[in-house]
Amino acid sequence: MNAVIPHASAEPAPRPGGEALHATGPWRVTAADPALGQLAETVRALLAPHLPGRLLPAGNDHPAAHALILVLDDGPPVAAARTTVGVAPDGGAHPADEAYRLRVAAAGIECRARTVEGVFRAATSAVQLIATAGAGGELPLQKATDAPRYAWRGLMVDPARTFLSPDELRRIIDLAALYKLNVLHLHLTDNEGWRIELPGFPELTPAASGGRARAFYTVAEYRSLQEYAARRFVTVVPEIDLPGHCGKLREAVPGLAEAPAPAGVKERFSFVPPLDLTDGATRATVARLLAEVCELTDGPFVHIGADEAFGATAESFAASVRELRSTVRAFGKSPVAWQESARAGIAPRDIVQHWVDVPMMDLPDTEEELANRPELVAAGHTPAFIKALKKFFAPTDHDVERVIEAGGKVLLSPQSHLYLDRPYAAEFTPPEQAEVAGHLGFGSYRPQGVQYAASWDPAAYPIPDACVAGVEATLFAEQFKGFDDVTVLLLPRLASVAEAAWCGRAPKWAEYRERLARHGRLWNQRGLNYHASTEVPWVD
Repeated sequence: MNAVIPHASAEPAPRPGGEALHATGPWRVTAADPALGQLAETVRALLAPHLPGRLLPAGNDHPAAHALILVLDDGPPVAAARTTVGVAPDGGAHPADEAYRLRVAAAGIECRARTVEGVFRAATSAVQLIATAGAGGELPLQKATDAPRYAWRGLMVDPARTFLSPDELRRIIDLAALYKLNVLHLHLTDNEGWRIELPGFPELTPAASGGRARAFYTVAEYRSLQEYAARRFVTVVPEIDLPGHCGKLREAVPGLAEAPAPAGVKERFSFVPPLDLTDGATRATVARLLAEVCELTDGPFVHIGADEAFGATAESFAASVRELRSTVRAFGKSPVAWQESARAGIAPRDIVQHWVDVPMMDLPDTEEELANRPELVAAGHTPAFIKALKKFFAPTDHDVERVIEAGGKVLLSPQSHLYLDRPYAAEFTPPEQAEVAGHLGFGSYRPQGVQYAASWDPAAYPIPDACVAGVEATLFAEQFKGFDDVTVLLLPRLASVAEAAWCGRAPKWAEYRERLARHGRLWNQRGLNYHASTEVPWVD
């Protein structure tokens, strides 16, 4: 739906006699250029769930079939007024050319661009149009040109806390690609789990026993997932979260040095000690880990975490972050890190993921205000704990400034709107989903509706264009019971994040909710559960 035709810079084509494309009946996908042969297969696979029994196999040119035609051309640049900023997920100094033209005619849909990637973006708009057309299948004849605002348009999922099978990740990759997202960030390690096989560290991923399913990605599965994503122009970015969030690593590899803690912290709080990468043996172990991760990763980026290193002094944390960045660079990858890493210094073009500041945390200032926040009371928050939280996170208020001043790149992932583990507001939850929605989401976040998520405007941040890498939604997985929980929290909110990332602005709610209402069809056709918020007039 991001940049699908009603939102793109569409020009209605002439419709003599009210003529329209009737999308019922058989369809075929045709590559007008041999270079698009593999792309045609990928598009056919994405389209198949939406045309059961109506999508013709490759090579079948039934004359009565509608055609989805893929065309490479050397025409003029599309949508030149748009600017795409930041670092491209393909690692280039400039973003890939994803601009496209799309034409809906009586005989089918033509997807045209100067690059294979651009043709693919056009094809995902075509799939959205076909999937959301409704029982009558009528699509108005029209033309559109479009191009993205941001180069990095991502989604983070959290198999570290709740494992997602390779097949489930493929379904998420397909969903991301359909909404023109181009990065899948995998939070692979945390206190709760280590989810990637490293041949040099078999103790991190022991064999399952007692009838339990294996809960990590083998080397072969990780490589296969990257190949699957690449065919959909999605770059996989693995995250190895250090120097904090290292509980599972500590269990598997005993003896790693503990970071020196601030005075009095050990006596007052329970925590997993962050690593001390000034220790030679610990530094060598982490370097071996990261060497294997970098070798297994096809894309140019490796995420080093660097968030919430509670229990480390500022000096120890900064030294560890510098070491992590240096190590990843030494193995040929570009490091990405959460915003706390800005306090360790920033090099030009370093990518820093902005996720929090104290105002964004939406915490009460008084006991009376706390009493009016049942979600915080239920989560066990006390005035003393909230005060400690604010103190711990106080430096975040200046992290973005640090990045800008040093010439780094900000990846926008604000907790306030783009953390999709936020609970849904009960007043917008249909009765039949009340029980499911009631157990989903991080308990410390104020529940909100779909309109709230869709109101997020990336253009509202006082960050120079040259310092914005892009936009990324996140979905942490503390309380999931299965894949349906993942999709209910993602949908419908992921669609508005994707639209903002593509268009560079928040959609206008009144017309957006009407477009969104038709996308329940697309999700149903793909077997994806979603939150049927009463804010949206869903159509069958």
